[in-house]
Order: sequence, then C-alpha cells, then structure tokens
Amino acid sequence: MIRKRPRRAMNQINVVPYIDVMLVLLVIFMVTAPFINPSQVELPSIGKSSQAPVAPLEVMIRADGSLLLRDRATSATGAPVSVTGLAGVIQRRQREDGNRPVVISADKSVRYEAVMRVMDRLQQLGVARIGLLVRPAQS
Repeated sequence: MIRKRPRRAMNQINVVPYIDVMLVLLVIFMVTAPFINPSQVELPSIGKSSQAPVAPLEVMIRADGSLLLRDRATSATGAPVSVTGLAGVIQRRQREDGNRPVVISADKSVRYEAVMRVMDRLQQLGVARIGLLVRPAQS
C-alpha cells in the first residue's frame, strides 16, 4: 500500500516573476526616456503686461453675517450692503467693466454656507471672475 504524505502549506512567495516584470519595465523606461522632451516654461516678465491689473471688488462677510462691499480701486473701507443691494451694485459695476474680478473675504468664524451663498449669488449675476481672498498666517 502506498502511503500518502500530507501536503504542507508553502510559506514562501515566489518573487522571481515579480523581478522579471520589474526588469522589463525598467528596460522600457530606459529605452523611452530619451524620446521624452521636457517642456519649456515661459515665465512672465514685467514688460509683457500691456495694462495694469484691475483692482477687484471685495465682498466682505463679517462674523455676524452682514455684508460689506469695498471697491479696492477707490476706497479703503467697505460700505454696508444687503444681499439684494449687492446684486444691484455688482450688476452696475459689471456693466462698466465686465472683466472686473470680485473677491470674497470672510471672517474666520463665518460658516462656509454663508460664503457659498454669496458665491452662488455672484455666479447667478454672471460674474466671470470670482475669487476667495486669503491672508497668510502670521508667524
């Protein structure tokens, strides 16, 4: 009678196929590397700008939820405005200069939903350039 030996589980992983695949990929990358041309980055220079950048309109959201509108080109302080008043002023300023950016700055304690409501309202008004104003941390 033939005695069958019980099979034992193999506890080693055969890594030879993985090494083969890695070497093939290495050869492919070495062969194709000379054909890849690094792109040239053209950095902006001061003389290329034809006009000075436009000072944006700034919508400030205070901690209590009230809105202030400041024209950075003319005033240093913001004028209080309601959401409906904001729509009228923004539409009037956009008719004067349709490419004028509008930035939103909010107090640190303002909820994100309030900022999104203002941003959504500006998009409904057709403002093409909307940004968020951030101040770098003081260290």
